[in-house]
Amino acid sequence: MPPPPSTASDAPHTDWRAQELLLLREVMKLVGRSLAPGFVLREMLHLMSELLGLNRGRIVLRDPQDTQVARIAHAYGLTASEAARGVYRPGEGITGRVLASGMPAIVQDVDAEPGFLFRAVTRDRLPPQTVAFVALPVVVDGRTEGVLACHRIRSRQRHLNDDLAVLGLLATLTGQLLQLQRLVDEQTRALQERNQELTRALEVNTARYGLIGRSPALLQALGELERVSQSQATVLLLGESGTGKELFARAVHLASGRHAQPFIKVNCAAIPETLFESELFGHEKGAFTGASGSRAGWFEQAEGGTLFLDEIGELPLSLQSKLLRTLQEGTLVRLGGRKEVRVNVRLVAATHRDLQSDVQAGRFRPDLYYRIHVVPIRLPSLRERREDIRALALHFISRANQAHQRNVHLTPGALAVLDAHDWPGNIRELGNLIERVVLLADRTAVDEALLQRFMPGGAAPAARPERTTTAPAPLVRDYQRADSHDAQQLADCLAQHGGNQSRAAQSLGLTLRQFAYRLKKAGLR
Repeated sequence: MPPPPSTASDAPHTDWRAQELLLLREVMKLVGRSLAPGFVLREMLHLMSELLGLNRGRIVLRDPQDTQVARIAHAYGLTASEAARGVYRPGEGITGRVLASGMPAIVQDVDAEPGFLFRAVTRDRLPPQTVAFVALPVVVDGRTEGVLACHRIRSRQRHLNDDLAVLGLLATLTGQLLQLQRLVDEQTRALQERNQELTRALEVNTARYGLIGRSPALLQALGELERVSQSQATVLLLGESGTGKELFARAVHLASGRHAQPFIKVNCAAIPETLFESELFGHEKGAFTGASGSRAGWFEQAEGGTLFLDEIGELPLSLQSKLLRTLQEGTLVRLGGRKEVRVNVRLVAATHRDLQSDVQAGRFRPDLYYRIHVVPIRLPSLRERREDIRALALHFISRANQAHQRNVHLTPGALAVLDAHDWPGNIRELGNLIERVVLLADRTAVDEALLQRFMPGGAAPAARPERTTTAPAPLVRDYQRADSHDAQQLADCLAQHGGNQSRAAQSLGLTLRQFAYRLKKAGLR
């Protein structure tokens, strides 16, 4: 019978240096082919056995679910049942000792070492010769996360120190591969979370009437809205400022049979009292100084559709009776006119004030209050619909990125900061914060630390006073090149002046035309 083929462990004239170089070269080829640790490490253990005679190699790693337990994660020369038995606690056996101490361990004779457990491989499965065991720590991010170990026939032509040198390199490479895999996994999880958030945002962006969110509080308000949308009853939207009353009012209009007719919105708090009657009910020619012609008021402009009176609590007391008459009779008389005009308008009103208290204090007519308080719908504050904060934030950041030609995004940590905030200004506050972040952030990924600088009470972003000085511009401006200010400088200055281009241009010593040209050239408009 011919003798068995020689292996690396018994070849009498093996060129060990050449074998070492071949092993390292092949391992690096594997790394270049794939960064997946499972594939690379299993092949590495295979090459250790075939080229250097370091047999039954295994890599023991801490269990991600229980770091006080380590298991054989990769092996070559072990059966599945042997690998499954390879479970160790720190300090338990030779492997556990290396795991706990972070120091290499060399057992010259496993039969003579009381601490050797023979847990994975029993003695009868090993060669009858004297068997050594070598175990080295695998360090990931400064912490011993595993052990690279193997068996070795003690009596061989190759020096133990040479094996230790190669194993040390391979243990270091193993740690680096595992650390790289951990970083890739973290980045992948972050991207998956971001994609999930974007997917949810896209889903809610297609929600009914443009209202973003799926929280129970929002869905309840939407359900009430839809139940009354087909009626002609007056709807009163209640809730804190910034909760999206205009969007809800438009939703009432869109859900009704009047959706093809005009939707007119009026902010009662923004109209001077002297102009209110003319704006609301219209006027005839000559009704007052400057009335050179007749004009239809908001009621007539909304004919057949919906009139939204925001902040109706600010309506002057003197006009409340006229509004009540129009609502009850469906007619109005223009200022300076005598003829009644019939109108067919559905009223949606909104307020953040306690109208009942205003009635008791004599600031609001009780009969008008009961007339508009037919279908009250309370809009939830952002604190009551925290499930919608992330979807809203992603909607606002997408809109701001498009408007300002930026590519800013929020990390999961930053989104968690938004979740925890109380939002006294509700959706309006959130939208303003996101736009501020998009304009002023100095990097693409906004994490929690950077976001905190823009939050209420946070440290203001570092200013550039030499670039955005508010000193008056000289009467004669010096000539400045078209690229005299970069995009970030222009955006910072524009944000500092609340979006007012004239003031921003003046602060930089530019004309409005020059400033607008630079904005366009920088892609900011």
